[in-house]
Formats: sequence, C-alpha cells, structure tokens
Amino acid sequence: MKQRPALGCLFEVIETLVLTVIIFLGIQTFVAQPYKVQQGSMETTLLPDQYVLVDKLSPRWAPYSRGDIVVFDPPETWSSGGGVPFIKRIIGVPGDRVVLRDGFVYVNDVKLDEPYIFKDNGVPQTTEPSVGGASEWLVADGQLLVMGDHRENSADSRSFGPIEVRRVIGRAWLRYWPFETFGILPKLNHPELNGQPGSTLGPIASPTLSPTVSPTQ
Repeated sequence: MKQRPALGCLFEVIETLVLTVIIFLGIQTFVAQPYKVQQGSMETTLLPDQYVLVDKLSPRWAPYSRGDIVVFDPPETWSSGGGVPFIKRIIGVPGDRVVLRDGFVYVNDVKLDEPYIFKDNGVPQTTEPSVGGASEWLVADGQLLVMGDHRENSADSRSFGPIEVRRVIGRAWLRYWPFETFGILPKLNHPELNGQPGSTLGPIASPTLSPTVSPTQ
C-alpha cells in the first residue's frame, strides 16, 4: 500500500523534470539563447568572458538592420573559426554599397559615424581591408556585411565577404554577466544614413545551434 504513493510521487517528479527540460529547450531554440564572448573582436562594446542573451524571436518579423550586433555561423569556406559562432556588428544590408576609403567606412557614399570602434590610446582605429582583400562590396539580397568593433583584431566581412542571413542565429541585445555590466547593448541607428532603406529583408527564420557553443572570433 505504501509503494503506490511513492511511485506516483516519482512519476510526478519525472514528469515535472521532463516538462521543464522541454520548456527550456524550446526557449533556447526559438526565443533566446545565452552565449559567452570568448575573443576580443567586439571590444570595447563586449569583452571576453562576458555573457550576452541572443534574441532569436524578433528577427522573424523585424528585419536585421545596420548597427545590430548579431551572432552567426561563419561561412563554410572559412576554416579558422573552428565551428564556433562569430559575433559582429551589421554595417551593410541588402542594396548597400560599402566602401573602405582612407581608413573609414562609407555606406552609399556616406561616411559612417562609428563611435563604438576600439580606441588605441584614445584614438579610434582605422578600418583597413584585409591583406589582399576587397575594399568595396555591394550587399546582395539575403546577405549582410558585418565587422567587429575592434577592427584590427577581427575576422569579418573584410576577410570572408558578406554573410548569408540564413546563417544568423539572432541579435545580441542584453549583456547579463558579470552582473556589474548588466544592461541592454547600445545600438547606433546611424542618423547620417536617414532617408536610406535600413533593410530590404523580410522576416526570417534563424537557424538552431547548440546552446553550448560560444562566440566570438
């Protein structure tokens, strides 16, 4: 007589644990996912060993735009990533002509204001092409051009070109650890580009990756 209530209680505990795991996995797959920053390509906006929450839901109805910080799976032809997702800032969206000139970035012939760029002794780094790489791109439909904020320490579109939107996992929008750094990640909307389309992308579905992987390169 005592065995049945014990078994019933055990089944309830198992059922609760299973439902909890399902809900947790569902949230990480479709809503939001934590990532640990491993490298320094987004300094000083993001530092190594900080944790960010990546929004995987809103891109389904709100297109990615310039200034968004995104986590993505690097191109398959890019071997130095080791299968680890990257985290970078969107510089160009479909239809944009992006040019590197005299150490600055120009989007559709407008010089980009980039206060987030890493500073060496108070002086913002210049943006140079990768060795032997291109200095001009026309971003095609379904693509995004991305760069790290630490321009001299970032493998980005200057090396591997624009990325496919289907490879983007989501927007990094909240820094939550260490706790003293907690806050929404700042986004610059580039008012100097007002009047130009922010994106021609429609809602997209982000790919699903394991929550154990951590950016960035």
